[in-house]
Amino acid sequence: MDHNDTILETERLILRRYREGDLQDLFEYLSDPEVVRFEPYKPKTLEETREDLAWRVSTEEMTAVELKAEGKLIGNVYLGRRDFESLEMGYVFNRRYWGQGFAAESCRALIGRAFEQGAHRVFAECDPRNRASWRLLEALGFAREGCLRQNVYFWKDENGRPLWKDTYVYGLLDSRESEKRNKQ
Repeated sequence: MDHNDTILETERLILRRYREGDLQDLFEYLSDPEVVRFEPYKPKTLEETREDLAWRVSTEEMTAVELKAEGKLIGNVYLGRRDFESLEMGYVFNRRYWGQGFAAESCRALIGRAFEQGAHRVFAECDPRNRASWRLLEALGFAREGCLRQNVYFWKDENGRPLWKDTYVYGLLDSRESEKRNKQ
C-alpha cells in the first residue's frame, strides 16, 4: 500500500489524499440519498462520481478517510481555505459507519493540524434539521455563532420557486491563540 499520500494517522483511521482507486467506495456513499440529504447535490451516478473523484484527487482541500481495519474509504472531510486565515469544514461519511466516532476522530485530527499550520479559525455551516451534524460540531468544541434565516437554496419547486433553507453557523478558534493573548 502506498502511504506517500497519507496526511495523518489516528488510532483507527488513515487520513489521506484521494486516489483513482477510490471510485467504488466513494460511489457507495455519494449515491446514498440518506447520506447526501442535506448536501447541495442529489445522489450521484457512477459517472458523476467518477468526475467528482477527479476533482478530489486534484485538490488538497478534500481529505479521504480510510478505515485501517478494512482498508476502505468510509468518508471525507473538507477543509477549504477562506479569507482571514479561516478554513471552512464539512464532512460526508458512508452511512454504514455512522455513530462510531469516525467523523469526530478524523475532524479532531485535521483541525489540530490546521491550527498547528497557522489557521486562526475553522467554521462550518449546516442545516438546522441535520441534528447529527451540529451535535458533532458542538462535541468538537465549536460554538454556534448564529442562525441565518432562509439564506440559501439548493433546489426549486415545480413552479421554479426557490426552496429556501436556514443555516447554522459554527466557529472554532485556536485555543492556543487565546492562551497566548491571556499571558500578554
